[in-house]
Amino acid sequence: MSNSEAQDVYPSVTVERSGASSDVPIAPLKLGERLKEIRTNSGLTLEEASKLTGLARSTLSKIENEQISPTFQAMQKLAVGLKIDIPQLFAPPKSRKATGRRDITRVDEGKARPTGTYEHELLATQLTNKKMFPFKSRVRARSFEEYDEWIRHDGEEFLLVLEGSIAFYSEFYEVIELNEGDSVYYDAAMGHMLTSVSETDALILWVTAS
Repeated sequence: MSNSEAQDVYPSVTVERSGASSDVPIAPLKLGERLKEIRTNSGLTLEEASKLTGLARSTLSKIENEQISPTFQAMQKLAVGLKIDIPQLFAPPKSRKATGRRDITRVDEGKARPTGTYEHELLATQLTNKKMFPFKSRVRARSFEEYDEWIRHDGEEFLLVLEGSIAFYSEFYEVIELNEGDSVYYDAAMGHMLTSVSETDALILWVTAS
């Protein structure tokens, strides 16, 4: 399936505290440990979690043991299969008390994650525990038939057309054309997909949140 196959990397970050004389380093979240905690608390074996999420048992084991980082598509499958929201995979420690955070992504300096239908550029990748997942995408798909099935996942999504024009397909509505400057906010559990209809491939800003 041609979905958002984007691998997010979460290194150590620095949180800026108002009035503080020095920055306070925050250790990177161990996503594998968090996933194992959620799975075991649900009373699931790796085999059972594999059936629920559609991810191979070996893949789940490697994620839990920090041997690989999950793609964004894999995180979507984990959220759906384990009946959680994606931010729960990055739940912050209860003792954390940050007054503010900031992450600047300079133009063309996001993390590139190409797929068959999109070329994603992940933004704000230095921050852990994000409640929103922002990224820009160049829409390469030109026809509905390029997708194997509807894209759907938990949460809500905001889309803004930065360049060109797209056809926005959704499960419960007629297809609609969106041009530069147009935006749409929608339930991401509703099947959706995009194609470029302008002469050049459209560029969009996506923000996903649970």
